[in-house]
Amino acid sequence: MFADLILGIAAGAGAPYAETHIKNALESVLLADAPLTPMELRLFSFALCLVAAAILAAILGEGTAFGVALGGAIGVFAPRIVARVQKRRAPDYGSDPEKE
Repeated sequence: MFADLILGIAAGAGAPYAETHIKNALESVLLADAPLTPMELRLFSFALCLVAAAILAAILGEGTAFGVALGGAIGVFAPRIVARVQKRRAPDYGSDPEKE
């Protein structure tokens, strides 16, 4: 299950990077008349990344949907969580603690 979790995190974190490649492929092949909205494109790229992670997990012999789905959710929200943790840890050298 740990490999599934890691693959899901990679799929969730990699979906924004795959979005431009998927958009170019869809526009050139399928959707010349009906383009996707940005939200549909984001969801579609995330779904394709999760499917790729699930296929890779099945090849590796792990193949549980729960681990891939949980990892995908963590991967999507990981940049926000990391940014929030780093913001709290960063000291503010510009403020004077005596004036506060």
